[in-house]
Amino acid sequence: MWFFRSPQIVFGEHALDYLRQVEGQRAFIVTDETMVQMGFVALVEERLAEAGLETACFAEVEPDPSVETVERGAAQMRAFAPDWIIGLGGGSSMDAAKAMWILYERPDLDPRAITPFDHLGLRQKARMIAIPTTSGTGSEVTWAIVLTDTEEARKFGTGCPEALPDLAIVDPHLAARMPPRLTADTGMDALTQCIEGYVSTWHNDFTDGLNLKGIQLIFEYLPRAYENPDDMEAREHMHNAATLSGLGYMNAMVGLAHAMGHALGAHFHVPHGRAVGLYLPYTIEFSVREGDTRYGEIARSLGLPAADEVEGARSLVQAIHDLARRIGQPLTIQELGLDAESYRTRIPDLVTHSEEDASIVACPRQPTTEELHRLFEYAYDGRSVDF
Repeated sequence: MWFFRSPQIVFGEHALDYLRQVEGQRAFIVTDETMVQMGFVALVEERLAEAGLETACFAEVEPDPSVETVERGAAQMRAFAPDWIIGLGGGSSMDAAKAMWILYERPDLDPRAITPFDHLGLRQKARMIAIPTTSGTGSEVTWAIVLTDTEEARKFGTGCPEALPDLAIVDPHLAARMPPRLTADTGMDALTQCIEGYVSTWHNDFTDGLNLKGIQLIFEYLPRAYENPDDMEAREHMHNAATLSGLGYMNAMVGLAHAMGHALGAHFHVPHGRAVGLYLPYTIEFSVREGDTRYGEIARSLGLPAADEVEGARSLVQAIHDLARRIGQPLTIQELGLDAESYRTRIPDLVTHSEEDASIVACPRQPTTEELHRLFEYAYDGRSVDF
């Protein structure tokens, strides 16, 4: 028995106006300072005011939000006592909003100890709206939460199905002001989620179509959104593709590239989408050598050569390389600018944190500790995986 979970989704042009229909008393907005400066917080506050809601804003979320930030925001949330919580921004803001929501309703919990099997009893105090301003994480339609433990210098995944937002507002105009670098980083995150969700050992009929459609949209529209930020057709399709990726992977699971990317990001502060997108081709080459994979199906859906699974994987890797080059993404750790000695010194820690990451459990080929160490090594200078 399995479950497919999704919030109500309002999408398309002027979707943000749906906030005028929200019924409640007080809304607590969780975001970052950039969203304030860009005027997005004001847009949300104006519409909520028209609906008769009082608002407060916590705009202190950092990239890769820390447990300390979440605890500080939850304390302010308890003082304000909202009946709506709004996560506005990229994945960091939405993840922080989910975690703060949990601590608001359950102040007895340590966010590090939350598991998908817990019964939290949420929605006694508040419900949640997620509003993405980037086209990548799909956090608006997932219950996953990624936080940073600053003491251990690691990212960790947590969450519970009850923390799924009640409403996702997917308005492409909020993503239209992303600079090209952010467009590329978040787009690679969405692509990695779709590909890993499709080949996950937990994939199912309900997620396969979402992930394949997301992959097709990203290959077609990400270059356009990157090269012409004013292309609203590309922006809308990419914003929808990111939401599809969230639905697709959250109901199937991501994989090895995410486990490795989480570890790299925590140690070297590499943007999440850039990290997972970089490792994706290496994990495909690794998985297809011994795993029961489905890369050939993805390749055929894109019109790439795929007479067998190996050729399909090879074609897909080449297509990812071509896409990454077109949108200015690195293909090796060396291209990230990381010093070889500093990187290799940390590989044992990267391996340990990858093995502890929940993302690794459903990948089509489970690496040994030695194989994972070699994957990190190979990614430094871009060697094709031969083991």
